Amino acid sequence: MEFTSPSSSSFLAPPSGRPTISAPNQTPSTAGSFTTSRLFPTASTAFSTPSTSFHAPGLASRPTTRASTRASTIGRPSTSSGQRSRQTPSIGVRDPEDDIVCAISEGRGVTPTVGICFIHTATGEVVLSQISDNQFYVRTIHKLQMHEPSRIIMLATSCPPYPPSTLYSLIDEHVSQSRLVPMDRRSWSETTGLELLQRFASKEDAESIKVAIEGNFYITCSLAAVMAYLETNFNFRVVPHSLRVRYQPSEGTMMIDVSAIQSFELIRNLRDLRSKNCLFGLLNQTLTPMGVRMLRSNIVQPSTLTDACLIPRYDAIEELVANEEMFTTLIIIPPKPSLQDSEQAINTVLMLKTFLEKVSIIFKALESSKGSLLLKVRDLCSSDIVNPPLALIMDTIEPNVAYVKSPLELRNQRTFAVKAGANGLLDVARKTYQEGNEDAVNYVEGLKSTFNIDVSLKFDNSRMFFLKLKSAGFEDRVVPDVFVNQVRKRGTIECQTLDLKKLNQRVYESAMEAISQSDKVVQELLDSIRLQVRDLFRVCEAVALLDMLAAFTQLATLKGYVRPELTGTLALKSARHPLLDAVSERFVPNDYYASEQYRFQVVTGPNMSGKSTYIRSVALLQIMAQVGSFVPADYAAFPIIHKVFARVTTDDSIEANLSTFSVEMREMAFILRNVDENSIAVIDELGRGTSTRDGLAIALAMAEALIKINARVWFATHFIDIAKVLANKPGVLNLHLATHTAPASKSMTMLYKVATGPVREQGYGIALAKAMGFPDKFVAEAERVSKYLAERKEERRENAEYTKLMRRRKLVLNLYETLKQIANSGMDEGAMGGILVRLQGEFVERMSAIYEGGREVDGSNGMDGDVEDET
Repeated sequence: MEFTSPSSSSFLAPPSGRPTISAPNQTPSTAGSFTTSRLFPTASTAFSTPSTSFHAPGLASRPTTRASTRASTIGRPSTSSGQRSRQTPSIGVRDPEDDIVCAISEGRGVTPTVGICFIHTATGEVVLSQISDNQFYVRTIHKLQMHEPSRIIMLATSCPPYPPSTLYSLIDEHVSQSRLVPMDRRSWSETTGLELLQRFASKEDAESIKVAIEGNFYITCSLAAVMAYLETNFNFRVVPHSLRVRYQPSEGTMMIDVSAIQSFELIRNLRDLRSKNCLFGLLNQTLTPMGVRMLRSNIVQPSTLTDACLIPRYDAIEELVANEEMFTTLIIIPPKPSLQDSEQAINTVLMLKTFLEKVSIIFKALESSKGSLLLKVRDLCSSDIVNPPLALIMDTIEPNVAYVKSPLELRNQRTFAVKAGANGLLDVARKTYQEGNEDAVNYVEGLKSTFNIDVSLKFDNSRMFFLKLKSAGFEDRVVPDVFVNQVRKRGTIECQTLDLKKLNQRVYESAMEAISQSDKVVQELLDSIRLQVRDLFRVCEAVALLDMLAAFTQLATLKGYVRPELTGTLALKSARHPLLDAVSERFVPNDYYASEQYRFQVVTGPNMSGKSTYIRSVALLQIMAQVGSFVPADYAAFPIIHKVFARVTTDDSIEANLSTFSVEMREMAFILRNVDENSIAVIDELGRGTSTRDGLAIALAMAEALIKINARVWFATHFIDIAKVLANKPGVLNLHLATHTAPASKSMTMLYKVATGPVREQGYGIALAKAMGFPDKFVAEAERVSKYLAERKEERRENAEYTKLMRRRKLVLNLYETLKQIANSGMDEGAMGGILVRLQGEFVERMSAIYEGGREVDGSNGMDGDVEDET
């Protein structure tokens, strides 16, 4: 038999055609752009943050893809306890300079309580969480993997050289991108934590946070420890009432297994870490760093709150699409700012000025909005919030000063940013600096006339002013001795002169004095702005949320996505895999339906028929819906899911000395311990890593366990017997990926279309081997062996006398044992008579079934005779 299939990815239509993908008519929107940068980068040079750009309505078109990809997370140092047993790949994409320090305090018991405090050192944001976890600390590990802290502080007695706690061992194994830091017990003080919260949290947030964490001993201890660590190791001080503190409970969010995050390519592409072909890359049409962080956080931990989160997001996206509008429009400081910190402070003010000037555009663009979420965003961008800090800046900073990039322009900007008259010493230093620059220009003009050469004046931060000559002018003569420190580069000569060095020194001293005096004015300005930092944080969050919603609207408009409905049943019409749909126009859509009656779906089919793509699609679409995005389908309805699990890869773990099958069993053990009726589990080819007999038995046992749990499961397998055995189980639905076989040419074509019932095609493995170019003699031998095994199986089925004899013996033996138990039970004659009559009827019925050649069902395990003989 010849096997033919398209060369493109699974679920791409065969050359003959595909069903038409229809989607609601959408009109692309237009949007505008402007440039700004991140708010409040820290003054510490270790955590400085580059600028970025984002868009606002009414100026230019919003790009369909991002121009560049954010840098992946930098490697983290190993733990203090030594080399890790294995390295877990990072699941996130985060700015490496956005450093996060975390402290964990745990209360051990039957239900461990864990208090976590995260501090974003680049934004001055504090996140507090208290988690009621199980003995395996599943939610704690997931929380750490989501935030990816660079350092995790733990109680010293939980870390080596003391016997390590269970939590320490699990973090050391599964959160390999972080460094574990032990800290003495005296730093973990509830009283100190409450005092720090009262002192450093914004006044408006402090009281509400105290109510939220009241009685949460472990959270306040963690806050005290992480603040002590920052002060001791980094000499940081925090401005009073400047931290943005948030309490983030674990409730209300979906837990996605880390294996599922990697297998579904939620954040990174499995084959190419630089590729954007992942769910994060697809949805990341955001244009601000705040939007990127919010999107990433929502993808790895989607919401389960229908009315408070998902419905308002759907309403906002629907309104943005309907109106054809695309909307895009912290504070830890060292006690003694260095010169570079001073320069960074001026840049911070200029970036904040640009940002606040553009927020008013968002306010005007949302003037016609009607949805509650968009109206809330508009209120947060109102002039009452934006104008006070903007007025402070405009009173101090020159209105025409903007952020620049070249070294000389940066130096001039930092020198002349503050308005004249704000500081007398600053005005004097500026005058000296300006005269020095003019002297340098005049000096170069004198060199040109004296030596009759083409010389240009250049500047960089290390050498300051230097000279550049063209090498072509000195082919027949030597460079004059006045030019020293000569460096030849690609047709030019870079050099200095002694007089220019003296001018550089004068310019440098005057520039440093000007920047120092400017910093005094700028620091006073920043102190005034910090009093309004709470409102500025809210504006940033509003812009981040709007940016994420605009990214979702971009996809919904361009790709024809539809708004999901939130119901108790999963129903999808003509749904597409979001990643493959984005890269191919020939993707074949499929339908999905899962309810209480069809919660466990067994998917069979030939190799390359699209089973893996089919089962992964439903999990990706569920996550997209609970992030708040529209989905690629003609109709979509989803239930609210609290956990998503996956067992789909065939990777081993050499570092942990685990084979493919061992990894598979470990992950399935994790799933079985944590899955519940509000979960989705996607399982692909379970049991393929061991022998056929053992693999079938294990897969069948785990399938029956998942059926009893009532989780929604998509179970792809090549074991046809599983489909047959589970066919009559309540809640089970058999599906297969259809193929078309041409009798004349004996060719098989994949249709990538799901159909009911188990697969009926036989010999597709050999057909695929033939298509891959195996020698004919090997294929012929394989066909001979396959035919022989099929005949033997048929012979066993047809050997009715032997089968009937074995079944009769078993039935009689069961009857004998049952009669013995009844005789020894001591029951009265009336009850015994009723039981014997019922037993007689059952025995006659089952014996009649044996003589008629039907299958006798074993009520104890639900397996029919044929499957029982084979397994």
